[in-house]
Order: sequence, then C-alpha cells, then structure tokens
Amino acid sequence: MTSAPPARRGRPGYDLESLLAVAVKLFNERGYDGTSMEDLSRKLGITKSAIYHHVPSKQELLRLSVNRALDGLFGEVDKLAAIEGRAVDRLEHLVRGSVVVLVEELPFVTLLLRVRGNTKVERDALARRREFDHFVTGLVAEAAAEGDLRPDVDPATAARLLFGMVNSLIEWYRPRGGASASELAETVTTVAFNGLRVRAR
Repeated sequence: MTSAPPARRGRPGYDLESLLAVAVKLFNERGYDGTSMEDLSRKLGITKSAIYHHVPSKQELLRLSVNRALDGLFGEVDKLAAIEGRAVDRLEHLVRGSVVVLVEELPFVTLLLRVRGNTKVERDALARRREFDHFVTGLVAEAAAEGDLRPDVDPATAARLLFGMVNSLIEWYRPRGGASASELAETVTTVAFNGLRVRAR
C-alpha cells in the first residue's frame, strides 16, 4: 500500500509577521510615501489581495510597525515599577533596556525615528514618543533632585542627549559581527552616566 503524498503547503513565509518584516524594510529604504502596495506585492511575489487578507491598508502596516517599537520602549518603562531605589538606577535601567529594544527591533525603531507626522498614524506615533520623552525628562529631574546627577545640566537637555545617543545607533549599528545587545547597552550607559553622575568626593 502506497502512502499518500504529503499535503502541499502554501508558499512559505507569508504570514503577518513576515509581511511586516518586508514592509518595514521597504519603508526604510524608499520611505513610507515612496512605497506602494504594488511594490510590496512584487517584493513578496504575491498579489495585493493576498496582502489585504492580513491588513486593510498600507497605513495599517505602518501603524503595526511603529507600534512594535513604541510598545517595546513602553514595556521598559513598565518594568521600572519593580525596581526599588533611586531614580538614577531606574534611569540607567531604562537606557539599557531601550538599547536592547533598539537592537532587537532595529528596523522598526529605525522607521519610528524617521516618521515626520505626515499621516495620522505618524502623528499618533510622535505623540507617544513625546510621552516617552516627557517620562525620561521627569526621571532625570528626579535623579538630579536626589543629588545623583549633575545639577548644572538641564533635565530636558540631558534626556534629549541621552536618547540622542541611543537613537544614533540606528545609523551605524549592524547586528552581524557587532557587539551584542547587552554589551552595547553597557557601553552606552557607561559613556552617558560617567558624564552625568555627580562624582564622589
């Protein structure tokens, strides 16, 4: 008795996750406005209707992509509730965690940092970024008030400089052959906090 031939599988790799991976790659290469659903269908080798099986629009792909990065960052904020002690320790933890998010979700964070507010999705993403920045500024101010950070550095400026350093990683960091996420996070926090912390006398 001959066995039945194995069931044929559909063309692999066309679930929502892989669709997002291709979409965010094209958005980063060509810009969101410069990428069409036709471009996506050609890159994937599937019809546009197959894409619409997963998402209703290109804008939804953008929303899912930038929210991947934002949810990762706010996930690090949520972890701070479990950290006891001083604000500077929570701030260091947040910087480390943000570097790890950037490394692990590099294409999505890159896209987030490039949005300019041209669509409602982008404006919503920028609003969430401002919320994150406001939280960081408050944490810097709290750490300075506790005497752990230099009082001569404006908290809002310090927050921008801290995350300007973190965000600059998208311009040069490449996962292959580079430092691991934890090594990179340690380097960033060492460089940043050696300049910000009040030196022991």
